[in-house]
Amino acid sequence: MTKIGILKEGKIPIDRRVAIIPSQAKLIKENFSELDLVCQKSDIRCFSDDDYQNEGIELVDAVDDCDVIFGVKEVPLGKLIPNKTYFFFSHTIKKQEYNRELLNEVLDKNIRLIDYETLTDANSQRIIAFGRYAGIVGAYNGIWSFGKRYNLFNIRRAHECFDLEDMKTEFNKVKLPNIKIVITGGGRVAKGAMEVLLGLNIRKVTPERFVNEDFQEPVFTQLNSRDYNKHKEGKEFTRSEFFEHPENFESDFYQYAKCADLLIACAYWHPAAPVLFTREEATHRDFKINIIADVTCDIEGSIPSTIRPATIDEPVFDYDPTTGQEMPPFSDEGNISVMSVDNLPCELPRNASEDFGKELVNNVLPCLLGDDPDKIIERATIAENGKLTSHYDYLQDYADGKE
Repeated sequence: MTKIGILKEGKIPIDRRVAIIPSQAKLIKENFSELDLVCQKSDIRCFSDDDYQNEGIELVDAVDDCDVIFGVKEVPLGKLIPNKTYFFFSHTIKKQEYNRELLNEVLDKNIRLIDYETLTDANSQRIIAFGRYAGIVGAYNGIWSFGKRYNLFNIRRAHECFDLEDMKTEFNKVKLPNIKIVITGGGRVAKGAMEVLLGLNIRKVTPERFVNEDFQEPVFTQLNSRDYNKHKEGKEFTRSEFFEHPENFESDFYQYAKCADLLIACAYWHPAAPVLFTREEATHRDFKINIIADVTCDIEGSIPSTIRPATIDEPVFDYDPTTGQEMPPFSDEGNISVMSVDNLPCELPRNASEDFGKELVNNVLPCLLGDDPDKIIERATIAENGKLTSHYDYLQDYADGKE
């Protein structure tokens, strides 16, 4: 019998999401006879302790006797329990400096760490993620920012709504002029962003029409990698080469920056790939984008104006491209207003948790219990038996503080 614990989130600022919601916990107990499941008491979770208790789930003060522990965000160092299997977003695989200590604590405490971000199928596609809700909230926040900057309309923030359906009731308050919106990316995040724009009855047009035509209504276009990257040697764009050798390409995004009013950035970015645009380009007179909803929130990454993460309480700051400095939000016409909240799904925690838990039950639990011919769990295991696994030994110098 394997005992599973649903963890109370301990990271500050607080995160109200949960990996397994009450109805899913009940489903696990009913359908996985080899599992026992308990839920750690929490006064911050979007589903109450009573919600779990009403589904017959035992509530506990601590999960020290559990074999496998499911959280969401990074576990505070002092709360990591030795010799356990943990699932959470560790934010270590890109050698994030702020989590070096976390990785070392995992190794020192002989923890088996499985990161949700690294759970992929045989085709390297992620099998569990919060991306859809990052896109939904990111696009909504971008529209909210536009309304605020130009005093056009007032809508509630996503986190002020009970859930997604409640948030959608705000859509009819949105009155947009004939603006152009560009979305980058083609995955879950971009699709989530498009859900909002289509829900607002904003028409989607091709990249070519977006650049070359004027419209009497707000429109948006979706850009994939080939639309805004070109080969340095003039060769034909191929997806395989771009992802294997991004250094062979340069940005061709400026053509869109000259006609777009709002950018919703949803595309994964590799540090070796071209930046979307440069700070110098943002100072040009024909650079038109004045609001950026950076859903990816790569600090000093593909978007030079994303100089720091914002918070749910204060989601926007202005960026002065001439100085590279942060300014108060919506303070000057020449600034770019940047929405760079790095935990967007937290604004709709009930919906985000339900979708995430569904993928966990369907895609992850069977693999964890031994039905794993594609070695999904093995490939996603960052650390085990006090060492980095072979898939992640590239992190050793990072863990040792050598880089």
